[in-house]
Amino acid sequence: MQTLSPTKARSNLTFWLKAAACGEDVGILYGDQIIALRPVTVESTDYALREYGATEAEVGRLSVQAHEEIQQNRRSGSLNTFTGNLEDLLADSAH
Repeated sequence: MQTLSPTKARSNLTFWLKAAACGEDVGILYGDQIIALRPVTVESTDYALREYGATEAEVGRLSVQAHEEIQQNRRSGSLNTFTGNLEDLLADSAH
């Protein structure tokens, strides 16, 4: 394992992140601990709970509400289609 001080890690952070992403063992000293850099899989299934404290039921209600709002906007013709260009979408929304 390559062990670095925070100062050394910070001075070339992109290099060390790439090394860790490629499977190299990289650690940064923090007091008397070594904190490892390694890729993790992000699971969105509990994101709302972890980030916002939202329960599964609350997320379900929000999903239903968003779906209904989208359907209503489709029926009224006020739904803007995202083409990949945020500036165009914002310009269309301003009119």
